[in-house]
Amino acid sequence: MSLFTLAPDKQQVLNLVKDFCRKEIAPVASKLEHADEYPHEIVEKMKELGFFGFTISEEYGGFGVDFVTYALVIEEITRHWMSVAGILNSHLIMAYIVEKYATEEQKRKFLPRFATGEWRGGLALSEADAGTDVQNMSTKAEKIGDSYVVNGSKMWITNARYGNTFILAAKTDSKTQPRYKGISLFLIQKGGEGFEVQRDIDKLGYKGVKTCEITFENFRVPADQLIGGEEGKGFKQVLGGLELGRVNVAARGVGLARASFEDSIKYAQERKTFGVPICEHQAIQLKLGEMGTKLEAARLLTLNAATKLQNGERCDLEAGMAKLFATEVGFELAGEAMRIHGGYGYTKEFNVERYYRDSPLMLIGEGTNEMQKIIISKGLVQKYKI
Repeated sequence: MSLFTLAPDKQQVLNLVKDFCRKEIAPVASKLEHADEYPHEIVEKMKELGFFGFTISEEYGGFGVDFVTYALVIEEITRHWMSVAGILNSHLIMAYIVEKYATEEQKRKFLPRFATGEWRGGLALSEADAGTDVQNMSTKAEKIGDSYVVNGSKMWITNARYGNTFILAAKTDSKTQPRYKGISLFLIQKGGEGFEVQRDIDKLGYKGVKTCEITFENFRVPADQLIGGEEGKGFKQVLGGLELGRVNVAARGVGLARASFEDSIKYAQERKTFGVPICEHQAIQLKLGEMGTKLEAARLLTLNAATKLQNGERCDLEAGMAKLFATEVGFELAGEAMRIHGGYGYTKEFNVERYYRDSPLMLIGEGTNEMQKIIISKGLVQKYKI
């Protein structure tokens, strides 16, 4: 952290989050996670404290924290329970897209309610056959009078069960080439006829936060809720939002890596074999040394990407690198933590098994790491173009 000293007011925000995690998340995370129970009380307290407005400008009722502080906030929350960070992340990507691309009228209608958590949700983007390949989506929105009529379905939607407001990506023009130019984004809300939240998808990890399928059958969206008021801009708007999303997922990778490392180095000093703490055995020392180094490298990459995003610079290359490295480190360190904990790490008595189940999601969320490598490669070729 020596390269990133926070101003006192930003440090105060981070201290608030640390205190919240210690008091409200840590005591109940394991119980709620194993029961796959949505953390209603935690969400209500986050609403009271204004967490749902972290990155929303003060002009619209939010905290207006910079993205470096936000990355550290997400790291801290993930260190205690990644699912809570997921509830927050999907919502704030939605808010980021609205603040960056929406009309002023749309901003003033939605952002203040996003900031309080009264309206919260996330992105309705992925489909069963259109995840990484966004332009392959089949959900369509046809303009009829002063509304768009939506038909189709969305898959893997975070916050679908208990959220109430979403950004929907749909094809408004299926004939245009290239296909991504036919995608538009809409602000949609529950309550209208034809909007159905289907099954909760049973997952290996990422428990508590509900991930669902949504279907639309002649669902009407007011035309004035087309983001930016112009069709065909959705793909660019999604890519803009995913820059923040990838910084967030990188921060979650750091949070998981940190949890794995901190639990391991504590356990290594308490657990004894052959009469001494296992941290005195060279095999464990080698693991701890590498874990601590990779954790710090992952954090620095993440904060570097967050800094560029905060400065208004293009950061798809840096965000891709951070996302790739930090999530791989989170995955690796969760496995190393289980090795250090031995049989205890495989039991539900310790949190290590949760880190181990949560970590694979970060390798595929917000674009797979294989896709990140392609994005990084293209960015590097452009940067070092002859």
